[in-house]
Amino acid sequence: MANKLMMAALLAAAVAPARAAGAADEASDSVGLGEVVVTGTRGATDIRHLPLTVSVVGRQKLTENYRAQVLPTVAEQVPGLFVTSRGVLGYGVSTGAAGAIRVRGVGGGASVLVLVDGVPQYAGLMGHPIPDAYQTMLADRVEVVRGPASLLYGSNAMGGVVNIVTRRLTADGSRTTATLQGGSYGTIEAGVTNTARRGRAESVLGFNYSRTDGHRPDSKFSQYSGFAKLGYRISDRWRATGDVSLTHFEAENPGEVHSPLTDNDSRITRGMASLALANKYRRTEGALRVFYNWGHHEINDGYGPGEQPQEALYMHDDLMGGVSLYQSLSLFSGSRVTLGFDWQHFGGRAWNEDMVTKAESVLGDKRQDGLAGYVELRQDLWAWLTVDAGLRVDNHSQAGTELVPQGGLTFRLSPRADLKAMVAKGFRNPTIREMYMFPPANDGLRPERMVNYELAYTHRLLRDRLRLGANVFYLKADNMIETVRQGGRPSNINTGRLENWGFELEAACDVATALKVNANYSFLSMDRPVVAAPEHKLYLGASWTAGRLALATGLQYIGGLYTATETAGGEDRTESFWLWNLTASCRVAQGLKVFARGENLLAQSYEVNYGYPMPRATAMAGVEWEF
Repeated sequence: MANKLMMAALLAAAVAPARAAGAADEASDSVGLGEVVVTGTRGATDIRHLPLTVSVVGRQKLTENYRAQVLPTVAEQVPGLFVTSRGVLGYGVSTGAAGAIRVRGVGGGASVLVLVDGVPQYAGLMGHPIPDAYQTMLADRVEVVRGPASLLYGSNAMGGVVNIVTRRLTADGSRTTATLQGGSYGTIEAGVTNTARRGRAESVLGFNYSRTDGHRPDSKFSQYSGFAKLGYRISDRWRATGDVSLTHFEAENPGEVHSPLTDNDSRITRGMASLALANKYRRTEGALRVFYNWGHHEINDGYGPGEQPQEALYMHDDLMGGVSLYQSLSLFSGSRVTLGFDWQHFGGRAWNEDMVTKAESVLGDKRQDGLAGYVELRQDLWAWLTVDAGLRVDNHSQAGTELVPQGGLTFRLSPRADLKAMVAKGFRNPTIREMYMFPPANDGLRPERMVNYELAYTHRLLRDRLRLGANVFYLKADNMIETVRQGGRPSNINTGRLENWGFELEAACDVATALKVNANYSFLSMDRPVVAAPEHKLYLGASWTAGRLALATGLQYIGGLYTATETAGGEDRTESFWLWNLTASCRVAQGLKVFARGENLLAQSYEVNYGYPMPRATAMAGVEWEF
């Protein structure tokens, strides 16, 4: 299969000159075909010049359904991406947690990297992102790289990258938005956000509160989140920013319906902070970022029927900080050279704490470092052809050194049509949990590795009112870390593999000024079943505005979704279902809207996490005031 795709890429290279008719930069659109993005490369770049497949979900899409979290909307809008869920609100952590992100069947833990303004976000001990920390209030847009991005972002970007780009005003002024809504299962969500700019200074401040009783007994969830970002334009060429966010949530886990749990509760506090200094000249641009993330977890593992309550809490403090530096230089017309350096320090301490005596039993206390340098070269050979190549040298203090190559060709077949052929390596270093914590731990683990081959085509028609995208991919991964039994005991071993292929389709059309529609579909073929990686994923969406009224609706089909597999010690279980969501709003006064929204309006019975039935139809209603 890989040879067939490479032959297709070579054939495309042979026929492209005959079809090329010049190139031109195009205006942005709603589905990420032709936009300026920052994730596929460190600096702002026209998406047409990138060798990667990048989807962009803008703020209009993120906010039209009044969701506090970004991931539900991103999962609808991006083909090939799937996020697990387990209830009305909240993803949680530990046993029964949801929020696992998979791209093309890869991910679910530490294999898809989440960024906020290019800064990595993951728990220092466990290595995975914390989905409950990613709030809509801070997001201007979300950029998703579908496929490996380890050249620029290193470990954890093996399957892809989700980059949350935070908000900012582009003109002087101040804007405040306050939202309050409530509905099914005692669910309440409230938030207020202010964006301001005056002269050289700008700020974003936000606070969000949400809670629910849950649709099952013992499934309550509550959360407080705050975000602050300050920016200052030092000169026309230099800009400094600093941000800090803090979220605290408490979650109950009722367990699987056939194996319920009592008192399986968690209290989680997560924080992140960063400082950045960016420069932009005519021929060069770059940035220096310093960041620090931290977390404190308190978890009661609970007990099942006939068991005794836990006598100790699981607790841990983790950290992840570092420095990121890059500088891009255009040596001559059509060229770009990017040099970068990354350093990360991560780890933490985990222990069990007796609920009565407060005595501690240490489970792990470990720190590790990662150090990397990379170079990426991009060159326009002709008006219709761009070549991209890069190499990263990444060293992990425990797992050793990894070489990460990447290459691609972009053919601009016409001013509105592009064809890309690319090959990229991705990798993931083993986490501290996998190497040192709990019985399966193995400190001899090696990095997981993957190679992805891809062809992608985009086309814009009807004066850019119709945007189309299609791509086909083949990926092969080995050294995947799995838990197997050796000598009668479980152990983490580099024994797994993946071989997936598929295709993804996107379309968006501005039917009229008041009516916009979009759709996406992805097909995934796997040589072995993977949980949370549907074979079919289809989404049809539309938004309509007329004076004071606005409607937004979406219909999603998930088919062939594995919720449990035989390879994971159970038996294969699959789900297929349709989900219909609808939001209606009305502007009743200047700056004041009332709205109502419903999810799963077809009242489908389905599971995403095995043993965790999702709620049937739910409804919310509220007000939004902007001033």
